[in-house]
Amino acid sequence: MSKFDSIRPFYDSEANAAIRKIVDDPMLEAMMNFAFPYDPPSHWKDLMHHTHSLRDFQINFIYPALMKVLERSSEGLSTGGFESLEPNTAYLFISNHRDIILDTSLLNSCLYEKGLSMTTSAIGDNLIKKPFLHTLSRLNRNFAIRRGLTGRALLESSVLVSEFISKSLLRENRSVWTAQREGRTKDGNDTTHKGVLKMLTLAESGDNPFGFFEKINVVPVSISYEYDPTDILKMPELLAKSRDEKYVKSENEDFVNLLRGIMGTKKRIHIQINGILEKEIREISSMEIPQGEKLSQLANLIDQKIWGGYKLWPSNYVAHDLLSGTSTYSEHYSLAEKEAFEKRLHGKVDMGNTFLVKSFLSMYAYPVDNSLKAATTQPLL
Repeated sequence: MSKFDSIRPFYDSEANAAIRKIVDDPMLEAMMNFAFPYDPPSHWKDLMHHTHSLRDFQINFIYPALMKVLERSSEGLSTGGFESLEPNTAYLFISNHRDIILDTSLLNSCLYEKGLSMTTSAIGDNLIKKPFLHTLSRLNRNFAIRRGLTGRALLESSVLVSEFISKSLLRENRSVWTAQREGRTKDGNDTTHKGVLKMLTLAESGDNPFGFFEKINVVPVSISYEYDPTDILKMPELLAKSRDEKYVKSENEDFVNLLRGIMGTKKRIHIQINGILEKEIREISSMEIPQGEKLSQLANLIDQKIWGGYKLWPSNYVAHDLLSGTSTYSEHYSLAEKEAFEKRLHGKVDMGNTFLVKSFLSMYAYPVDNSLKAATTQPLL
């Protein structure tokens, strides 16, 4: 047994047996009938029976399903910055995180289309408790992050994840995707948690754990949805937080969020690769400052890159003007775009609840403020 068996994706040698376990599952049938509406189930089932690698499963089944999702629920996906990446090279993609499944799935579809290595991707184990979803995630090359741990159990789990990521990047030449923070950004303020960066260094031996970042290729990624398909679903948690109450998820809340993210309206989507932090990391590493301060410097740098690469849509500018009661950014949207956003706002939020209205608008407005911060902050080098 491998020390990583509790969190790792399937090996290719395990792929076919895993596929055969779920090939008749009603959830997989619904997914494949959506992806291949004109093919009889016997067609894709036969293909699955002859699939023997994770890459083939991703390319032949996950990718077509994702393309159908984009066709049905978006107005297209644009990209930028991928020309800075090279084939057969492992990267640590650190991304802002808005949607449970789509963020990493869309990135992988872009990597595949551009002839680049796809990632192994972190996913919270709270999202894959159902046996079907657990199997599907492992076939889609996800590795599990255990949630809800404290004390020694949390440390041991973090070390294991750090070792798995290090092995993937340095020994297997496999790219890795992780979010810049635990869980999705609920308020639109995309910030990198230093704890995530510290976790990445736990497997590094010696007295310079920050040196891990010098060995790998760190790539900040910005993903922006014109409409967040789960915007209204994030409101209850923000409301509880405002009241200093502990937020308790309903039994199927994660699954509802997952489905809404996939099928909810997104309009346009953009993924921006924000370069490789090679020189900047060397500069931070050479500073005569404590390790914790180095992590803070790196977190701030990643923030600046993600904010600067975030594609601002009319929805962001409209929300900012509505929130401030001005027309400062009116040149960035049309009257029709403003009316469409206001219709979405009024249709989803109780307009008599000032907190919810402000929270909904802030979710879209924050990236405008962060973009301004990125534009006015002096670069590290």
